[in-house]
Amino acid sequence: MRFSREGHIYEKCKIFCLDADSYYTSSLHNLTASRCTVKKSFITTSIAKIFLILKRKMFTLRQLSQAVARNVRSKHTLPDLPYDYAALEPVISRDIMNLHHSKHHQTYVTNLNAAEDKLKLAVEKSDVSTIISLAPALKFNGGGHLNHSIFWQNLSPGSTKPSADLTALIDKSFGSFDKMKTDLSTATVAIQGSGWGWLGYCKKSGLIKISACPNQDPLEATTGLVPLLGIDVWEHAYYLQYKNVRADYVKAIFDIINWKDVSERLAKAK
Repeated sequence: MRFSREGHIYEKCKIFCLDADSYYTSSLHNLTASRCTVKKSFITTSIAKIFLILKRKMFTLRQLSQAVARNVRSKHTLPDLPYDYAALEPVISRDIMNLHHSKHHQTYVTNLNAAEDKLKLAVEKSDVSTIISLAPALKFNGGGHLNHSIFWQNLSPGSTKPSADLTALIDKSFGSFDKMKTDLSTATVAIQGSGWGWLGYCKKSGLIKISACPNQDPLEATTGLVPLLGIDVWEHAYYLQYKNVRADYVKAIFDIINWKDVSERLAKAK
């Protein structure tokens, strides 16, 4: 189908903007545990690119749709918690949750968006040096955003139980549920400096494995394991309450693990 009147074309452009909005929101939601929103307005350069096509005498709707899709920008956003800041007390205090979520996680989101903006410009300019230099910031802040988005869902104020499938696989992988807790706790407490202790699903072996990742290194991107359960042992996650006794924090956190969420992650990973 072809159109030659700019007024009619402009209306079609608005329709495709809405379609692209819906498409990108769905796609970005499926790519990560994080929540993403799509900007519904276009920056001046994006509008200019789209209307370069409008100046042509004849063009297809496919061309217009592709122009819109190429110039839609997405931004990562801080996910809402599924509970109040005080809901995990006494294991994790309200003050820690407030600081951890609204300040630390928000910083990762802000810095990730900034790094992606710089990356977009560098790619457009074919600036290889800048592209390479941005890798650490993307890994650190992207990992921080991914890790925390999983972490909040891994916790729950109410007691939940692992599914029969998860329980059976834990028994197969570690010998017993208690043995898994001991091994995961030991590996997590032993992390030097800041990092995360993880339970991850290995698609190759079909077993659950334990991994300790430094800093904000994302589990799947660095080990190939699909993240099921993460324990944050950066000091901001516990120091205000547990001081330097990391072992007490790790022991206590098992009282608020959302095993329903862990079970669902396993089901999706298989």
